[in-house]
This record gives sequence, C-alpha cells and structure tokens, in this order.
Amino acid sequence: MTIATVLRAKGRHVETTQPNTPILEVAEQMRVHGIGAVVVSADGQHIDGIISERDIVLGLAHDGIKFLRKTTDQVMTRSVLTCSPSDKIVAVMAVMTRRRVRHLPVVDGDRICGIISIGDVLKNRLEELELETNVLRDVYLARH
Repeated sequence: MTIATVLRAKGRHVETTQPNTPILEVAEQMRVHGIGAVVVSADGQHIDGIISERDIVLGLAHDGIKFLRKTTDQVMTRSVLTCSPSDKIVAVMAVMTRRRVRHLPVVDGDRICGIISIGDVLKNRLEELELETNVLRDVYLARH
C-alpha cells in the first residue's frame, strides 16, 4: 500500500500558517483542529517549515513565557522530511520511527498535497495486517 491510499481515506487538507504567525496563534490553531503539527507556508503550496506540539513544548521549557512572543519562522523546523503519494507505507513508517517524527507532509513535485501522522500510518498498517490475517485464516480453514 502507498501513502496515496492513506490520503484517499483521510483527505488531503493541510493546515498551514504564515511564517510570521505568533506561536500562541499556532497553538490555538492546533487546539481548534485537534492536530499536532502545522505546515509553515508563505503561499499555502510550498513548504517553508513545520511546527509541532513538541517544538512548542520544548520552546516553552527553554525560554519560558518569552517563547510565546516568537513567530513561527523563529521556531519552525526548516529542513522538513517529506514523503510522496507513491511511497510505500512500510518505508514511510520506518523513516518516521528512525527519525522520530510524528508528522510528514506529503508532496507531489514541490507542492503540498497532504500530511500524514504516525497514527494514520499505523492505522492503515494495522488494517493491512488484519486483512492478511483474515486471508491466511480463510486459506487455512479451507484446507482443513
């Protein structure tokens, strides 16, 4: 299965924010939408960076209340790991685990076309394994 399969099930909408957005507004955006990361994009189509809950928590722990006066471009991760719709789910899961990231923007060419979380990938992988298990059980039962 590929990342395109995950996007078909969950949709392609990506929450983005401008580089100059105050951190407090980004945190509110995450709360309202129930998400753990926001793509930073000046034009809504190309990735400038990404900011996650982890970035906010670590920033608060380091800078205290002063951190909330910063903007996304001061805090965001600039070298963003991405995947493409044609990538295999198993390969993306391995990258997310190895690099310890929970969100990957999906890009087609150089444009954002979705975002996946480790939860999305695990859900899809579990469904895939359940299907394989059911097929194997049916084959076994048919032979016995």
